[in-house]
Amino acid sequence: MKYRKILLIASALVLLGTAGCGKKEEASKEELKSTVQEEVQDKESQPVEGEAVKQEEVPANQNLLTGLGDLSEGAIGKRPVAVMVNNVQKAMPQYGVGQADVIFEIPVEGDATRFMAMYGDYTKVPKVCPIRSCRYYFPALSQGFDAFYVNWGIDDTIAEYLQALNMDQIEGITNTGGMFGRDQDKLNQGYSLEHTGYFDGTMLPAYLEANQIRTDLKEDKKGTAFQFYGMDEQVKPEGKDCTSVDIQFGAQSSQFTYDTEKMVYAKQINNTPQTDGKTGEQLTFTNVFVLETDISVRDEVGHKKLDWDGSENSRGYYISNGGVQEIHWAKSPNDETSYLAFYDKSGKEIKINRGKTYIALNYRDKVTFK
Repeated sequence: MKYRKILLIASALVLLGTAGCGKKEEASKEELKSTVQEEVQDKESQPVEGEAVKQEEVPANQNLLTGLGDLSEGAIGKRPVAVMVNNVQKAMPQYGVGQADVIFEIPVEGDATRFMAMYGDYTKVPKVCPIRSCRYYFPALSQGFDAFYVNWGIDDTIAEYLQALNMDQIEGITNTGGMFGRDQDKLNQGYSLEHTGYFDGTMLPAYLEANQIRTDLKEDKKGTAFQFYGMDEQVKPEGKDCTSVDIQFGAQSSQFTYDTEKMVYAKQINNTPQTDGKTGEQLTFTNVFVLETDISVRDEVGHKKLDWDGSENSRGYYISNGGVQEIHWAKSPNDETSYLAFYDKSGKEIKINRGKTYIALNYRDKVTFK
């Protein structure tokens, strides 16, 4: 069931009056990926004369979110975990986010932002705080990874949509597994209640086993989440040099500064280093994506309406290894279970460097590079 149809029904019931969506481009991501795969197969079937064809050995414990060989044995072939995290200045510092493999940052009400932190190894999810509620476009993205979805609280107007997704949601209000609670230290320090909820990810494997919830990835999700370069490659994107990124969401902002020695981008929130409260380390990423999309207000509360599937013409930017490249991005139209993929101007799917990835979905023309 498509969210746009469900949202119209829900809005009629609560007299919210949502707007209709424009028609998507006809070309799907699958068609684009099929073309790329055919090109790759053609090239691989025609080795250069006099050269031996080398097949790179990828470790069996490859993390499908990062391309790195760091999964525990028990997590090979298993589903990742997506956790909703509060990301306003008053909630800082968060903890547990430093161990995330992929972080999505997207505006919510009032143009503050929220994180969806993703962990490729479900046996190593840490205790994460502060946990926050769901907005429909986050699970629309997490479903493409076949991920468990963790949140605390809900926007009631999207309940029917979430049910239609048929996802494995672990929700703090109704969960009885003892994995959610309030951080007493934060309460003692005077944090508001909404900034103190935690999810104890260390309890997740036992909870899934006790409730007989599927942990094996679906067959079509056993490949890497992104197209990666080789294990020992570090490639600079085709484009201009980029040592700093500034993303303006509205009520807050995110900045990234390139560390030439470590070859990662260090994150700031509102021009202040964003650190993990347990380790004290600043959040860093090998890859940074800024994906421009259509965002509007859909009700009187301020909930957002967001185009999460893009098209082959949706503009974005890939930043890594000191460079920035203009790209296009897409999921299959109205298909939450499809992969999120990135394409160059010719329509060919790009490869990215192995490592942690940050992805912002934001308004158009709200990012600057230096």
